[in-house]
Amino acid sequence: MGLSHAYGAPIEKNEAIRLIQQAVEIGYTFFDTAEIYGTLDNPHHNEMLVGEALKPYRDQVVIATKFGIRFDTNSREVPYPIIPDSRPECIRASVEGSLKRLKIDCIDLYYQHRIDPKIPAEEVAGVMSDLIREGKIKHWGISEANEEYIRRAHAVCPVTAVQNRYSMMARHYEPLFPVLEELGIGFVAFSPLANGFLSGKYRKGIEFDEKYDYRSKMPQFTDEAIEKNQELIELLNRMAEKKDATPVQISLAWMLCKKPWIVPIPGTRKAERLKENAIAADIELTDAEVRALDDALDTIPMSEVFGGTRLNGNNENMSKRK
Repeated sequence: MGLSHAYGAPIEKNEAIRLIQQAVEIGYTFFDTAEIYGTLDNPHHNEMLVGEALKPYRDQVVIATKFGIRFDTNSREVPYPIIPDSRPECIRASVEGSLKRLKIDCIDLYYQHRIDPKIPAEEVAGVMSDLIREGKIKHWGISEANEEYIRRAHAVCPVTAVQNRYSMMARHYEPLFPVLEELGIGFVAFSPLANGFLSGKYRKGIEFDEKYDYRSKMPQFTDEAIEKNQELIELLNRMAEKKDATPVQISLAWMLCKKPWIVPIPGTRKAERLKENAIAADIELTDAEVRALDDALDTIPMSEVFGGTRLNGNNENMSKRK
């Protein structure tokens, strides 16, 4: 996403393609995009990049994309509010567009990007069942899903993955883990580094492009929040020193070592970060170390953290931590 949307102006096309291809060469196999990751001029910019970059590697990678939301570009808010739309006819149009832009015959994992309160879970799942039967998608998932919706959808067409916000600063979906384990559903953690904050690289006075960079509106990047979160960063630094790692790697290893079916999807615009993130898969934290981190996270002070773009006039999703 960050190559096209929300983390600064889109980077140059050939540079972006090369970065994606470098990820394959490093050993990454799972690539996540969405039809909505783009710009006002090119709303589908990211899918087009991913399609061109991964075409030579199609048999080596798993490609996930998403349907079901659009931006309210008439709003003066930044980030733009999002409007859910999972009507069957819209899903049908979306899947055909994504297949074309991604230059593939079948989408490996197709997510409902946000729940549409106007469309029953069973109806969405029925469309997914049809798309699987037609060979247009292999598996489907839901992003920012709750237990009731997951169970209703799963009963109609088995859900492969749930992609929800999850990091050391945003653990409110952990009560879902027993449900996912029961149903055999994988958990894909987006924003696993709290939008990059857990790198520990940010200092007071940091400024972001207010037009292109959503971090300019995220509560964890204010001077007050950076000061409040120092104990969290120190916790990461201590464990990183113990494991000869970086805070980023500890943040990712923490969730990788919790459950074998948790997969974080960190994003980046830099090749050195690709390499740093990948090494997290080789870091082993014992059960006792994971529990110790959890216990510390339960008690140390933290600021609010970005909780998501406002959904269809509902402020409930903004800036929640637990």
